[in-house]
Amino acid sequence: MAIRNIRTLGDEILRKNSRMVEKIDDRVLVLLKDMAETMYKNNGAGLAAPQIGILKRLVVIDMGKGLINLINPEIIEAKETQEVTEGCLSIPGKWGKLERPAKVKVKALNKQGKEIIIAGEGEFAKCLCHEIDHLNGILFIDKVKEFLK
Repeated sequence: MAIRNIRTLGDEILRKNSRMVEKIDDRVLVLLKDMAETMYKNNGAGLAAPQIGILKRLVVIDMGKGLINLINPEIIEAKETQEVTEGCLSIPGKWGKLERPAKVKVKALNKQGKEIIIAGEGEFAKCLCHEIDHLNGILFIDKVKEFLK
């Protein structure tokens, strides 16, 4: 495993759409491990592949209940809204208030290639939305109502 460099605001890769993962092979599995290690090293709750310069639809999340690997995640349901405070490893030192869905359902593949559905509420829903936005070239600052720092 390796710790990867996190791309920061101004890097054009953060604004590009990621490609679907067509095949889950050793390269994808190593990339997921590297992403998790990088996220933990930087005290993050989630990390999307574009944040380390890879335009693939891959996300890792750990909100304190164990690592979740998501391949080709997509939001299939979003309900209600919540005001949240967000930051991002790719935009160090910036925080803002914005609205996100309060509840989401996400369809993805796990590391074994099996389709899974994950339901998230509150902070977990926020994190899922934030990371999936990265896969579409969207940053939290695009949605901020008020910057805090």
